[in-house]
Amino acid sequence: MASPRRIGAPDAKNRVVLLDAAEQLLIEEGYAAVTSRRVADRAGLKPQLVHYYFRTMEDLFLAVFRRRAEEGLAVLSTALQSEQPLWALWRFSTAPEATRLTMEFMGLANHRKALRAEIVYYAERFRQEQNIAITVALRRHGIDATEVPPVVWTVFATSVSQAMVVERALGISTGHAETFAFCEQWLRRLEGDPLPAVEGAAAHQR
Repeated sequence: MASPRRIGAPDAKNRVVLLDAAEQLLIEEGYAAVTSRRVADRAGLKPQLVHYYFRTMEDLFLAVFRRRAEEGLAVLSTALQSEQPLWALWRFSTAPEATRLTMEFMGLANHRKALRAEIVYYAERFRQEQNIAITVALRRHGIDATEVPPVVWTVFATSVSQAMVVERALGISTGHAETFAFCEQWLRRLEGDPLPAVEGAAAHQR
């Protein structure tokens, strides 16, 4: 019986470089551009190493997604404990690079069931964190949450960011500036002018 093929260590330097390369291609060119050869070329490594560290391309996509999702949860948790949790949530939800990456993964999920399941799992975790923070923030500012439940604000922020990323990719910009201005006007009424973003949140926005 043939022995199972060895897979590289999860913390190996080359594995991290391959994950970085795949993520960059996803953001810059979309998931269709992410092949084992393109990832290896971007990483400056031999193509064989892609399948040394990842049995299949789906394993590679899952690893990229899980890494970014876990980083995002850590950043969000820290940001929501700041003095201005609503501003922190807005920054997080409208970070262009992170949103572009999310949209690419959602496109991939139409063809890969394992990735779809991961997206659902992490999306629910993100939404729970956001709901808790928004509930506390609205209560702090004396806003009645019965008319507009916190989960509605969460979905609104996520939907606005994703819709604008898709539209910008198509060259549509009508209404974007006005929508951002409207949302940020309400944030200023509640939390004042935004303070500088914490380091982790700033990195998430790039």
